[in-house]
Amino acid sequence: MSATAPNATARAEDLRALVARAQKGEREALEELYLQHFDRIYSYLHLSVGNRHDAEDLTTQTFLKMLEAIGRFRWKTAPFSAWLFRIAHNLAMDHFRATKRWQPEEEVPEPEGSEESSAEEAALQSIGRRSMLELIENLSHEQKQVLTLKFVFNFSNGEAATILGKTEGAVKSLQHRALASLQKQISSS
Repeated sequence: MSATAPNATARAEDLRALVARAQKGEREALEELYLQHFDRIYSYLHLSVGNRHDAEDLTTQTFLKMLEAIGRFRWKTAPFSAWLFRIAHNLAMDHFRATKRWQPEEEVPEPEGSEESSAEEAALQSIGRRSMLELIENLSHEQKQVLTLKFVFNFSNGEAATILGKTEGAVKSLQHRALASLQKQISSS
């Protein structure tokens, strides 16, 4: 057994206890769930909707919906984080239906705490990031979502399927088509 397994088990048990307390209406437990999940939910929504303002609004709505529905959450249905991402995903889809457009920001936010780099490295990273974003732009919305959930947020195929309301096979297929499309675009460049 690996050294990380007991830590993962302890974290899972802590989360179960925290959710149980939140379901009883304990304010501190609800605040802790918010703090633990805010950054990932915001990042997902920012990547999904493409602008900071809408991502902030949808993040707030996600946690309001969590407050309203946490009493109905059941562990057998999905892990808590997948359940929360599903709420965020549904809100993002409602947002797209309402606006019928995606408005990406000019700049992609840098992760906090990134190390200082030379001007040359910064330029190369910017070019690489811009070309990768251009390549990803050519993918379907569903393919972008699958790649984001799998590779940015490290969700399993099953968890991504739960979040997107799809089968695990559909997620695998979307991922395969997205990666094949990216490889084709890179090869033809």
